[in-house]
Amino acid sequence: MGVWAATAVVTGEAISLGIFLTPAAMARSLGSPALLAAVWCGMAVITLAGALCFTELAIRNPQDGGEYLYLRRGFGPRVAFLYGWMAAIVMYPGVAAALCVGIVPYVQSLMRVSPAIAATLPAAILIGLGALNYCGTRLSSGGMTTLNWLKIPVLVSLVGWALLSGHATLANLAPLTVRRTGSGPLIAAVAGAAISAFFCFGGWWEAGKIAGQVRNPQRNLPVAFSGGVLIVTALYLLVSFAFVAVVPMQQIQSNTAFVAQFGQALFGSAGVRVLSACVVLSVLGGLMVISMAVPRVTYALARSESESELPRESATISRRASNGKEPTPTRVLAAFGRLHPRFQTPANAVLLQTGMALLVLSLGAFDRILAFIIFSAVVFLALTVATLFRVIPPVRRWWFPIAPIVFLCGSGILAAMLLMHSPGPSLVGAVIVLLGLPARWLLVRANGPAGTTVRESSTEPISP
Repeated sequence: MGVWAATAVVTGEAISLGIFLTPAAMARSLGSPALLAAVWCGMAVITLAGALCFTELAIRNPQDGGEYLYLRRGFGPRVAFLYGWMAAIVMYPGVAAALCVGIVPYVQSLMRVSPAIAATLPAAILIGLGALNYCGTRLSSGGMTTLNWLKIPVLVSLVGWALLSGHATLANLAPLTVRRTGSGPLIAAVAGAAISAFFCFGGWWEAGKIAGQVRNPQRNLPVAFSGGVLIVTALYLLVSFAFVAVVPMQQIQSNTAFVAQFGQALFGSAGVRVLSACVVLSVLGGLMVISMAVPRVTYALARSESESELPRESATISRRASNGKEPTPTRVLAAFGRLHPRFQTPANAVLLQTGMALLVLSLGAFDRILAFIIFSAVVFLALTVATLFRVIPPVRRWWFPIAPIVFLCGSGILAAMLLMHSPGPSLVGAVIVLLGLPARWLLVRANGPAGTTVRESSTEPISP
């Protein structure tokens, strides 16, 4: 993968269904264009700080695995396993299932689909994406790159048409700083908007998961991370203000109704179909990023659970840092650490990811999974960035230690907001993640006395 494909991974998951729904909800609750811009820009600063940190980690660890690999080398195998458990078994299958279900109404707006076909469409999308990633990285990355770069001119064209057609008016933005009647309480509105904005940017870290597939990572990954975040920021600001300039804040009733309002204002009776096509394009691009990136986490986890499968430098670190022996669930996980002999893809990991998403889809539990896992996702992102303070040699960049401190502070504030806003789901999510510890213990027992052991510890600074 070159720089274009790597940047498409950064932008692909961020620019998804949320770009059409979240700005409307944020505008309605904040009630002020100035506050809306402030929240987007503030979150962009935090995200860019995180992108700089992930760039450094990806350059130091140019293998597939992303956060799993960084956490394993920074805090040891148990913490890393908990992340891999959450990502591969719980969170991303839920995200994929939710997006596949969310895309169905927009597909139905584009074409006449029978109820029976509509019911099977989410599963068909998951299976199709799984087959694409099973058959080769070059094929899947080509499709992913095309879809995700196509989003940008489409969205820019929407903004341009809104301005040139005369449907957008600056009068709808004035006054910039005065909150509209009916806005929510200020502190609660800012907190809710900040959480929404953070997760609208969500997915910029996915390029780290496929770092082993990127050509010349020292040059391409910094461009992908930083450039991708800047592109997403610019698009969110443009689209948000175009939305408000076309549909005044006081007329926004709900997220889904807003899409129809915006499309109707710009394109008349064809507006719903035009906006639906934009949504389908954006969601498919995000789904392709997930289906490509997440199996690399499972693959890295399975490989790293055996010292014989670790990269040479990581095995050296394990022996050097050890104070004892850590049993590993190698035998059970070994199947997911193999590449397909013909396609050279983590085929079994792709099958696991697809199967888990189909299971979540059949249970209809994706909405609850997303609510439960958000808090834990923020904590793992913060822990990942914190590994920069443990690396050898130390980081020597112009932005260090300011960038990780900014990101850690921002993540801490967001985590506190989530605990205050949704204490129940946040704590349940933490329990779901911690269930990975007994799961790992069971895998170790299944490995039996013949299982391999590696010498690992998270008590010393480590060199990537």
